[in-house]
Amino acid sequence: MHSCCIKCHKEPSVYFRAYSGEYLCKKCFVRSIEDKTARTMSKYSMLKYGERVAVGVSGGKDSLSLLYVMKKIFDEHDRSKDDLVAVTIDEGIKGYRDESLEIVKGFCSQLEVQSKVMSYKDLFGVSMDEAMVLRPSEKISSCSMCGTFRRRAIDLAAESVGADVVATAHNMDDQLQTFMINLLAGDVERIGWMYPEPIEYAGGMKKIKPFAELYEHEIAFYALQREIPFQSEECPYMNESIRTDLREFFNRMESEHPGIKNNAYASMMKVSEKLRASFTEPRGDRKCRLCGRDSTGDVCSVCKTVSVLRP
Repeated sequence: MHSCCIKCHKEPSVYFRAYSGEYLCKKCFVRSIEDKTARTMSKYSMLKYGERVAVGVSGGKDSLSLLYVMKKIFDEHDRSKDDLVAVTIDEGIKGYRDESLEIVKGFCSQLEVQSKVMSYKDLFGVSMDEAMVLRPSEKISSCSMCGTFRRRAIDLAAESVGADVVATAHNMDDQLQTFMINLLAGDVERIGWMYPEPIEYAGGMKKIKPFAELYEHEIAFYALQREIPFQSEECPYMNESIRTDLREFFNRMESEHPGIKNNAYASMMKVSEKLRASFTEPRGDRKCRLCGRDSTGDVCSVCKTVSVLRP
């Protein structure tokens, strides 16, 4: 490791950023993450003054780091502490979710951020453990069921606390994987909805991803440097998704060709922006005939999933 930080030329370096060739001390590294988040939010006009933000917090490194950074930004701009709230979803995965709920509770009280917990069982009548038993076949993967439920649950939790904006901790790696999943599944329209500029849904709720331009491993290092407690145990159902293979593929490429994720991400966002510009009707104009919520089709994905799980 290079002995001195190339930014401040004072402190010893603790991190080497391979794609830029920078050696950074702890202070300059954490500031680079916080500054990049603020720049991403500004570049894509993610927030307006006075909007109440619900941060989706799971108890993992990304979401707790996002809550910490958002709190820091809000404090620096003298925003009311009521403008930021953490929402957590209890999927009902025995032994796995309990630990993270405790971590979130403790961290929120440390930051003095109010928090709200909602569960799949209360909202959809089925926990994730039950859904795994009830699903008719393994073709319906755990991640697709969980993702469908989680997006809706976060929306409902955000609405229940009167938020105008939902912030999730999707990072650059997540975005790259999602792009490839949509591409490989032939789901081209979804690629158009990935562009980080916020979409306002019919109900007025806006969704933002302030970490969209950050590498996953840098957020993990940030969490360690800021001594943010997080759950390290991974979801027991995660390996059913192609996402794991794509994560390993991109990480291998990045280690052999530093900066390739940045390049791929920039290209993908150009494709996403062009696709979005070609859409004629705004998203969320249609309503699900079963639950009445925004839907791209006649019946929304949540109602479809619930009906498949009912015997």
